[in-house]
Amino acid sequence: MTFFEWAYKTQPPWDTGRPQPAFARLAEAGEITGSVLDAGCGTGENALYLAARGHEVWGIDIVPAAIERARSKARRRGLAVTFRVADALKLGRLGRSFDTVIDCGLFHVFSDEERPRFVRSLAQVLRPGGTYHMMCFSELEPGDSGPRRVTRAEIRKAFGAGWWVREIRKERFESRVNPAGSMAWLATIVRLDDATRKSKGQRLRN
Repeated sequence: MTFFEWAYKTQPPWDTGRPQPAFARLAEAGEITGSVLDAGCGTGENALYLAARGHEVWGIDIVPAAIERARSKARRRGLAVTFRVADALKLGRLGRSFDTVIDCGLFHVFSDEERPRFVRSLAQVLRPGGTYHMMCFSELEPGDSGPRRVTRAEIRKAFGAGWWVREIRKERFESRVNPAGSMAWLATIVRLDDATRKSKGQRLRN
């Protein structure tokens, strides 16, 4: 049994019963557009919130218990969200693309070796010009318990050619065990289309 399978035997600390405020603010600001994939959706609060705002939403998680809870919530709330058990390192198997991908606490679980695989996987489902919004634990969070910390430099290194790291700003993860929230980075990263990539390459050569 993996850590996450064990965590969903009860209610994990990150399962607050509502969307993360940072993602609600992104939605309210119009930063989340079109069809949405919630990668590592857990029990679906962010996905359900976006569906209630009119987005077509899919949510994937590797833990079957999390997906079953997400589907149950969708039925009770009368919301149409496609929830699937799936591996975020193999997103191409979903067989479709999205305008926006959100990631609330997934990126920081990957090892150094898995990060490039995830970025390649992400490129298979995020359309050119689409946006990836990712929130991960920050190295500014004191102590060493909990998830792995990630630095701004590591985010920029992971998303090199073919991507534009538009913004990385400070945020906080809300959780049941830390009402004040934990220090996080919220990154907004755009998958470049061919024309933009060529334009950027031309500017670099000149």
